[in-house]
Amino acid sequence: MIIGTLGAGELAQAFAVHLLKAGHEALLSNSRGPSSLNQLVSRLGQGARAVTMDEAARAPIVVLAVPWPKIEAVLGKLPDWEGRILVDATNHFLLPSMELADLKGRVSSEIVSELAPSAKVVKALNTLYASNLALDPKVGEGRRVIFVSGDDGGAKGEVGGLLKRLGFAVIDLGSLRDGGRAQQVGNGLAGIDLIQIGD
Repeated sequence: MIIGTLGAGELAQAFAVHLLKAGHEALLSNSRGPSSLNQLVSRLGQGARAVTMDEAARAPIVVLAVPWPKIEAVLGKLPDWEGRILVDATNHFLLPSMELADLKGRVSSEIVSELAPSAKVVKALNTLYASNLALDPKVGEGRRVIFVSGDDGGAKGEVGGLLKRLGFAVIDLGSLRDGGRAQQVGNGLAGIDLIQIGD
């Protein structure tokens, strides 16, 4: 598979390592342009490519991994999603304070969905610290858990299937509103590194 990333920080890099190990292709992008990622893709090795954000966004599955304050600007510059899958891996931290943005009671992934109206948005990859996401998904007899939420069952199934093939355990939390709220920072799941034993 070809998976794009919007953002090339710690989370995108950690996920790219798992993708590349499984033989997938990772198209990494950031706001500074492909040339700024040459060293990174060289280090990641075969299957990693530095591209523009427009190019990354044209992949069948795209991971949104930019800081919350930049989301509107990044998504606003991209072409129509035409039903492609956008994995929202963001948390609504303000920088550099790391305070939480005031969402006025809304769910952050619903805001992302409004900013990318023709994308099939799936919330995932946001509850693990990047340092934990980078670890082997298999832990003894268990597998590291990643939560997924979304309103499109097919898109959620596709993302969940990819994550399972990478070795993770996947727990479906339901809709973007309910599941996304459960995954949101401040609601108990953020930063929790769970291991599922058995199926």
